[in-house]
Amino acid sequence: MTSVHRGRVIVWGLFALALVVAPMVFRSGLALSMLTQMGYMIVICLSYNLLLGQGGMLSFGHAVYVGLGAYGTIHALNAASGGALPLPVSLLPLVGGLSGLFFAALLGFVTTKKAATPFAMITLGVGELVFAMSLMFPGFFGGEAGISGNRVVGKPVWGISFGPQVQVYYLVAVYCFLSTAALFALTRTPLGRMLNAVRDNPERVEFVGYNTQIVRYLAFMIAGFFAGIGGGLAALNFETVTAETLSGLRSGGYLLFTFLGGAMFFFGPIIGAVLLVLALVLFSEVTKAWQIYLGLVFMVMVMYAPGGIASLLMMNLRVASFKRFARIGASYLALGGTLAVALLGSAAMVEMVYHIQLDAALGSTIKFLGATLDTRSANAWVGAVFVTLTGAGLFEVARRAYRADWHEVQVHIEAEVKRREARAPEVAAS
Repeated sequence: MTSVHRGRVIVWGLFALALVVAPMVFRSGLALSMLTQMGYMIVICLSYNLLLGQGGMLSFGHAVYVGLGAYGTIHALNAASGGALPLPVSLLPLVGGLSGLFFAALLGFVTTKKAATPFAMITLGVGELVFAMSLMFPGFFGGEAGISGNRVVGKPVWGISFGPQVQVYYLVAVYCFLSTAALFALTRTPLGRMLNAVRDNPERVEFVGYNTQIVRYLAFMIAGFFAGIGGGLAALNFETVTAETLSGLRSGGYLLFTFLGGAMFFFGPIIGAVLLVLALVLFSEVTKAWQIYLGLVFMVMVMYAPGGIASLLMMNLRVASFKRFARIGASYLALGGTLAVALLGSAAMVEMVYHIQLDAALGSTIKFLGATLDTRSANAWVGAVFVTLTGAGLFEVARRAYRADWHEVQVHIEAEVKRREARAPEVAAS
């Protein structure tokens, strides 16, 4: 077994171990619910990245196939509960996958006729069309109230009824692992390689005799299948599906967090899915202005790390492998500290603005990180502006020092790489 294969076995083993052990470490009801959501969000974000990262297709309507998969699953669940469908609950997410595949095949042929910006606009139009139809056909979509079901169907098998949340988690974990493995394997197939080629140079792909639309169409259907599985798992978890699952806001969320995680790396969407759940469940409870903070983070990532968090990890792993991380460690501390100061002042201003707009009737004072701020006091505003500008100025100084240190480290690494390449023939000859 080569070192590469051994490394992959270790990584996949650790991934499986993490899925098994996670509910044993985080035992609270909230933690278990979040872990379950992370599981199916990983499937959804990976399916989206098959379009965005692997195929270069910017979709604004991925929630359509997630939502239709969820609706297919909830209808199948109700049919199974009524005895009309002899299918165990554990296989119902596959019904969602087949629903997503069906609608992706139905809508995808027209959608994938174009690429780049026209593709994005078509997906946006399809998404809005399906969302509008969800309110026009309440018989299937359930109107504004949506459709509910009961995932406890029939007698328990081996003590598994899917009533307890932990049992639902492990069902999600199994589908998460299998779907992740399948999507990773797809990237190593001729179709996956051709999809990358269509992303990078579609003209050359056409020149050598391949139909780029067919390649995009196949990828679109596969993405729809796995999106439907993710939607089906979500339907079983919440036991209800509403039209919101089809909305453009959901599609924007999948896009945003897949990008933040790192669309050009396979494991990037996994990071993005974890961040998505943390933002929706935890951060939204901490502050009403969480979407503003999310937008600011997105802007910072676009400006300074367009490759996402995964790219930052990979770049620094390369630096660490050449034992040069200590050279830039101090720069990272300076960047983090000054950025924290700037964000502290900005957050204080945001919270005061939100308090004035939404909670002015509760008084003029707010609690912010243990301190009391008076929104009517000029000192509070001047102090927040001063902290923000000071942090931003120091951050710029730290950023320039970091760039110099980073350049020096990269020069050293390139020199080391050339030295190793020069020595390689000598080692082979000896």
